[in-house]
Amino acid sequence: MKKKKKKFRGRVRDPHNINQYIKSDPIRLVGENIEQGIYDLSKAQSLARELELDLVEISPKAQPPVCKIMDYRKFLYDQKKKAKEMKAHAAKTDIKEIRFGPNTDEHDVNFKMKHAEKFISEGHKVRAYVFFRGRSIVFKERGELLLLKFAESLQEIAKLEQLPKMEGKKMIIVLAPK
Repeated sequence: MKKKKKKFRGRVRDPHNINQYIKSDPIRLVGENIEQGIYDLSKAQSLARELELDLVEISPKAQPPVCKIMDYRKFLYDQKKKAKEMKAHAAKTDIKEIRFGPNTDEHDVNFKMKHAEKFISEGHKVRAYVFFRGRSIVFKERGELLLLKFAESLQEIAKLEQLPKMEGKKMIIVLAPK
């Protein structure tokens, strides 16, 4: 049995009403190289055609609705470009994880502490956790002490965001850069 292909109905929906899709009459017209004011819809559309630009409904809920004469495709392109630029400049904070066992040796803790310092200096958050396997769940206090000691040694460059908390078989703390 073949699937029927859906037919395309109408135009792709633009975020703004443009040209012949504007229904309101009269409108307030704004834009460059034109006299601003309240116009009939047909007069505004003819002005836009003369300038070889689009009539775009900017604020449809205003009384009367505000329309602007502009190159609509260029306007959309600029909006996409700005959004992409804003996304690129947005600060990204990753969470790096460091895992311990309840019986982790002092040397291993120091080794992992250097990694945590590097992560925090790069601006990342650090989630340190003690994973209890099998019967080692009996040593919860040992795991908590280990995590608190770890957080205390990093307190100059990081602040403790979350105190030690059990989640299943893990005891977790979260450190964030100061």
